[in-house]
Amino acid sequence: MITLLRVLLLLCLPSACDTRHNNEHSGFAGLGAAGEGYTQAHAGMTLNFPEDHGPHADFRIEWWYLTANLKDRQGEPLGLQWTLFRQAQRPDTAETPSAAPWAVEQIWMAHMALSRGGQHRVAERLARGGQVSRAGQAGVIAAPFRAWLDNWQLTSLSTTGNELDRLRLSAEAEDEQGRFGYTLALQASGPLVSHGIHGFSQKSDDGQGSMYYSQPFYRVSGEVWLNDERLTVSGQAWLDREWSSQLLSERQTGWDWFSLHLDSGHKLMAFRLRGGGDHHGNYVSGSWMTPTGEVTPLNAETLTLTPLASAEVAGRRLPVRWRLTLPVQDLVMNVSAYHANRWMNTSVSYWEGAVSVSNAVSGAPLGEGYLEMTGY
Repeated sequence: MITLLRVLLLLCLPSACDTRHNNEHSGFAGLGAAGEGYTQAHAGMTLNFPEDHGPHADFRIEWWYLTANLKDRQGEPLGLQWTLFRQAQRPDTAETPSAAPWAVEQIWMAHMALSRGGQHRVAERLARGGQVSRAGQAGVIAAPFRAWLDNWQLTSLSTTGNELDRLRLSAEAEDEQGRFGYTLALQASGPLVSHGIHGFSQKSDDGQGSMYYSQPFYRVSGEVWLNDERLTVSGQAWLDREWSSQLLSERQTGWDWFSLHLDSGHKLMAFRLRGGGDHHGNYVSGSWMTPTGEVTPLNAETLTLTPLASAEVAGRRLPVRWRLTLPVQDLVMNVSAYHANRWMNTSVSYWEGAVSVSNAVSGAPLGEGYLEMTGY
């Protein structure tokens, strides 16, 4: 979800880019700042496909965000992330025309990560541009769906008109340890899922929020490479789409977000926004999804997120083991990071990593997924 808007503080001062220090008037990473002149997400808006797979120039921020839980042929787990962010530099209105054909109207940022055991490889790319075109350095096209920054691409292979049913993902980078990357095919086995009220996902008691939907039903196959080793992999993936102009309230300092694939076929999206709740508490929300895509909205009365254990990561103390309680589903789960070292040392830094899910009483495995934590 909340899928990082962690985002695109590429115009911030260096000190503001340290997400441990939030402006008291703009919330975590400036995402509580009023998006004056932009369209605001609100209840009553609805989703429209395939148009909503593409960019929304009248909103300030948005992202296309994919995580995958994979295994190689020996059954060793790997984690994967690919995200493309867009941030407008000013409202797209007739009253504010571009100063010149080469004026910078959008900033694009892409992240990729590949994790295996103690390895956690991260790369970031940036692009600046005007209106999206098929030939631009970065952009998104709704139909036929394509999202890209340079040669990092998420592309539709669908022939049914459902643009996100079949995708191809490819990205590669190089760091001091060598080359790493992936080429994967994704096939959806269930429908798109909208969160909140017909796609409007509220993020605080003050009413801020985003338009938000997911495709959590991907089966994945393909190849990843780390240095000189190429691995055939398979597993499952989750794609999130969000756009907003003011995601948070000015009181919110960060979030903890879960996307979980349960062995029963159910899916769980859950988040805790620290601050912005009633009586200065946290704001909690989520979606419980059946194997066929029916959604039950969750709130603080039907979902509890409790940190159980922490670890020191990149000079910060972060909770890497959690208990999630869903009383209506009669379910109490422990969610644990496979490895604490999953810090994304990018322009706006955050923690993002694969997790295991187990029964809190018996310890029996229940599934796997991803956890994202910001503002620590």
